[in-house]
Amino acid sequence: MSDALALDLRIDAVDFADPADAAALVFVLDAYARDPMGGGRPLAPDVRERLCPVLAEFPGAFAFIARLGGEPVGGATCFTGFSTFAARPLVNIHDVSVIPGQRGKGIARALFAAIEAEARARGACKVTLEVLSGNERAKALYAALGYGNYALDPQAGTAQFWEKKL
Repeated sequence: MSDALALDLRIDAVDFADPADAAALVFVLDAYARDPMGGGRPLAPDVRERLCPVLAEFPGAFAFIARLGGEPVGGATCFTGFSTFAARPLVNIHDVSVIPGQRGKGIARALFAAIEAEARARGACKVTLEVLSGNERAKALYAALGYGNYALDPQAGTAQFWEKKL
């Protein structure tokens, strides 16, 4: 990250009840949703409206906004969970993104630093995330930051993230 960028980049915790923070988070998440790696479709209007009020009420939810020159350029939404094997909290990064045109400038690295600091403050034993198998750029960043596939026993293979929509 250049010195000029570092001086102008701010990572702020999101106050879900603050209209400016809420608008910034929705802006960044909508940009991510529109990206092929986010599904390629904008957030539905009702989701845009309900997101921050619901997050404000959701136990363990927290988020960060990256602002460059005061403008939102990235964000992360996280949830505190629990590791039964460690009997300690964990933090799951549910969304992390940087808007197109701002990628490759160290913004995601700064977001991860803020997430990891918050995870330590919460007493978390680990930080988890999901990544699409074809998202090579993200996987390279995550690996460079020390993240990797999860396995209890390499003979049993690595964990996979599955879903069933309801």
